[in-house]
Amino acid sequence: MTHPTPSRTGVRAWLGLPAVLGPVLLVSMDGSILFLALPSIGRALDPGAGQTLWILDGYGFAVGSLLIAFGNIGDRYGRLRLLLAGAAVFGLGSAAAAFAPTPELLIAARVLMGVAGATLLPSALAVLGELFPDPRQRARAIGIFAATFAAGFAIGPVLGGLLLERFWWGSVFLVNLPVVALFLCVAPALLKDVRATRPGRVDLVSVVTSAAGLLLTVYGLKRAAADGLSASAVTAGLAGIAALVWFGLRQRQLPHPLIDFTLFRDRVFTFAVITGLLPLAAWSATAYLAGIYLQSVLGIPVRQAALLALPGAVALTATCVAAPAVVDRIGKRAALLVCHFSIAAGLLLPVAVAGGVGWYVLSTVVAGVGYGISFAVVADTAVGAVPPERAGAAGAIAETSNEIGNALGIALLGSLAALFFRLQGPGLAPTLDETLQLPGLADTSAAAAKSAFVTGLHAAALVAALLHLALGALALRRLPRSLGGPAVMREA
Repeated sequence: MTHPTPSRTGVRAWLGLPAVLGPVLLVSMDGSILFLALPSIGRALDPGAGQTLWILDGYGFAVGSLLIAFGNIGDRYGRLRLLLAGAAVFGLGSAAAAFAPTPELLIAARVLMGVAGATLLPSALAVLGELFPDPRQRARAIGIFAATFAAGFAIGPVLGGLLLERFWWGSVFLVNLPVVALFLCVAPALLKDVRATRPGRVDLVSVVTSAAGLLLTVYGLKRAAADGLSASAVTAGLAGIAALVWFGLRQRQLPHPLIDFTLFRDRVFTFAVITGLLPLAAWSATAYLAGIYLQSVLGIPVRQAALLALPGAVALTATCVAAPAVVDRIGKRAALLVCHFSIAAGLLLPVAVAGGVGWYVLSTVVAGVGYGISFAVVADTAVGAVPPERAGAAGAIAETSNEIGNALGIALLGSLAALFFRLQGPGLAPTLDETLQLPGLADTSAAAAKSAFVTGLHAAALVAALLHLALGALALRRLPRSLGGPAVMREA
């Protein structure tokens, strides 16, 4: 029996790595690429306030609510098959989004892209494990995977802004198609199929219940923020909460649950998952609101707004790449402290000062350091806090927390900003862009609308900053000085 030489195996693995990273980059990038495109989409399709938020976070909710389910499906039926099918559907959804004639169809296309994106992330990570059986090489590959995922979130707004300078808003979706086409051509030759030995079958009731609970809860919050308390908003919110509670109770009864909630008995694991969720929530909400602020309040052209986002993107990506080496020196606990306190400082900068472009750029760089750390250490911290046989479940939950955080940030903090705009704005339209587009708008009304939007932006940033300060203080008091394996946690 002959074995492939290490050199030949290595060449195939390192050729397969960029093939896997293409879809990963697209999935993360499409979570943020619309942040600077919303004003252009608003002028073209005239979506309402609620529709605007669903255009943004329908994608993230679809990805986050289905990640674990598709991880199970890939284990049973083959990761490569799921990767290929997901990439093809992602391309179709991108084409449909680019040419959507109405807000409703754009939302539907974004949800379809999110469903496809949920097939790509867990399968890509599993295929990487097959490509790199050597632990050291696998660690390097997963580090590159994490940096690519972080870079996608960071460069999404920049790329979107540069495309919008020359093309119409649909170009931010069409940019996906060449990457998808290339992946479909090279993946069958470079990648191997992977099937794990995870027992049991996917509980479809749990999948539907978790997704419905999230959507109904967020829908109720959005309606209440945009239109005030109403019977429909309260009913939807309560129904969503009930569905999520029932989902949690059901997981305790299943032999192979979709989410193993017993893992949350470990405080380090719980803290790691929250650290995966909250920074993405803060980043997505403030990046989305800042895109509107730069273009609609300060009147900065979209290309310049994109370039202003570049320093923060560079800080985030560079920190993500450098973080593993730094963590080896200072430890995970210190890294998590830096993560939360730097994000809080970055979020508070534009609130504490009069504002302006310079302070905005500085705040994105300071916060970007914290965001980069969160990308780099969350999964490793979560997996290291549980026994080895439960590492797969821990990693899946950590990945899911990132995507859910991305969607919840826009949904919850974006709704908070919308609430302030409704209460303090001139009351002529539900959003700033819709107000500014009204014919014959008085200068005083335009100024009042801009002031109300800035107040809402500052409120969202302040709430996110306070949550990060609270988490940093909690880490200082409750996390052990050495975050090792499960034994360290049990002693803590």
